[in-house]
Amino acid sequence: MEKEKKEKAYEQYVKEKTPVHNVWLNMAKAFVTGGGICVLGQVILNYCSSQGLSKEISGAWTSVVLVFLSVLLTGLNVYYKIAKWGGAGALVPITGFANSVAAPAIEYKKEGQVFGIGCKIFTIAGPVILYGVVTSWVLGVVYYLLIKSGVTL
Repeated sequence: MEKEKKEKAYEQYVKEKTPVHNVWLNMAKAFVTGGGICVLGQVILNYCSSQGLSKEISGAWTSVVLVFLSVLLTGLNVYYKIAKWGGAGALVPITGFANSVAAPAIEYKKEGQVFGIGCKIFTIAGPVILYGVVTSWVLGVVYYLLIKSGVTL
C-alpha cells in the first residue's frame, strides 16, 4: 500500500515537471527558422551573383558568410536563443554545424589551447564529420565498383 502511494506520487510529480510540447507549433517555428536561414542564404547568393561572381564562387561566398554569421552569433550567445526557439530549423543547416564546432571551442577555452579547445572543439561535430567521411568513402567505393563492372549511371 505504501509502495503504491509512492508510485502514484512519483507519477504525479513527473506529470507536473514534464513539459508539454505543441508539435505543430514546434514544427512551424522550425520551418520559419530554417526558412529564414535559407532566405538569408539566397539573399547572399543573389547579391554575389549580381556582383558578377560565378555560380560556384557565389555559393562558396554564401557558405563562408553563413558560417561566419553563425560563429559570430554563437560567440555573442545569440545563436543559442535562435536554436532554442527554432529547434531543428536552426540546427540542421550549415549554420547549425558551424555552431556545433564554435560552441565547444568557446566553452572549453578556459582549459587552454591544447586540452581545452584542441581536444573539445569537435565534441559535437566530430561524429558528423567521421560518419560523413566514412559514408562518402563507402559510396565512392560502390560507385567505383559499379563503373568498373560496366553500369552506367
